[in-house]
Amino acid sequence: MKTLGKILLALCLLLAAAITFTIGWRPFIGPRARATTSRQFERTPERLARGRYLVIGLAGCESCHTPKDWKTHGAPNLPGMELAGQILPLPDLPGTIVASNLTPDPETGAAKWSDDEMARAIREGIGHDGRTIFPIMPYAAYRSTSDEDLAAMVVYIRSVAPVRNPLPPTQVAFPVKYLIRGVPQPLTSAVSGPGPQASPVERGKYLTVIGCGCHIPTDQKGPIRGLEYGGGEFLKGPWGEVTSANITPDASGIGYYDEALFIQALRTGYVKARKLSSIMPFGEFTNLNDDDLKAVFAYLRSVPPVKHRVDNSLPPTYCKLCRRKHGAGDQN
Repeated sequence: MKTLGKILLALCLLLAAAITFTIGWRPFIGPRARATTSRQFERTPERLARGRYLVIGLAGCESCHTPKDWKTHGAPNLPGMELAGQILPLPDLPGTIVASNLTPDPETGAAKWSDDEMARAIREGIGHDGRTIFPIMPYAAYRSTSDEDLAAMVVYIRSVAPVRNPLPPTQVAFPVKYLIRGVPQPLTSAVSGPGPQASPVERGKYLTVIGCGCHIPTDQKGPIRGLEYGGGEFLKGPWGEVTSANITPDASGIGYYDEALFIQALRTGYVKARKLSSIMPFGEFTNLNDDDLKAVFAYLRSVPPVKHRVDNSLPPTYCKLCRRKHGAGDQN
């Protein structure tokens, strides 16, 4: 019996070590989360305007939380459904993933959420009910949103018209529902954005981190190192099948763009005569002002060039760099 006890103890220690150095203990003990506070963000005209600019523009909240007409170039919002939520129309998700109704509808929306519950969801990935938000919601990118911009986003979301839109709860399939508990990270210190003396590159970095996450391919461990903004993220939905483009200054990316062409692409969804997929949120980015678009371009010109050709006009072939199939993958 002593021998059996020692064997069981050894197996338990091995299992504990395996969990510690692989998935960690978060799937079992729950996500890291801070307690919400009673803070309220002052409603001011300046915050309302800034929040609208961020929510319907840079942050792309409407891309998921507003049902779209995907048959029309630019995927305009369905009338009367701004931020009313939807079951995400993506076939490969592990379960039924729902983008919440963010409107102040008292029964089906976010009217009963506190300001801090909404703020925590946006930047920290914890829902008003304490659940882990499925990380298709880009809270890891929104984490860098400044405190003032966060307040402005909440103020604007609170201002939209209430829409009654009953939705089912998100149901994430096993074991993913537990594995995602390791993603959220609480924020307990102030976050500042670029100051008034910031250079265009500094401002552009701030904007790009928030708005351009799809161009950083990921795997099970997170962003693939060495491919930052090099494209390769596979995106499948009602818009079709597309792989995100390389937006670094390499010749295989957007090295041939000038500032005017970059602005044209983000405003119109066309690169000269080439039509972009509507999953690229140019319908939202058209709301950004010239100074911000120029700053994003300035930052992208400064990032390390990544040699990674992605061409959605070609048949998908295996790419050894991003380890998935996409057009021109065999040319890397």
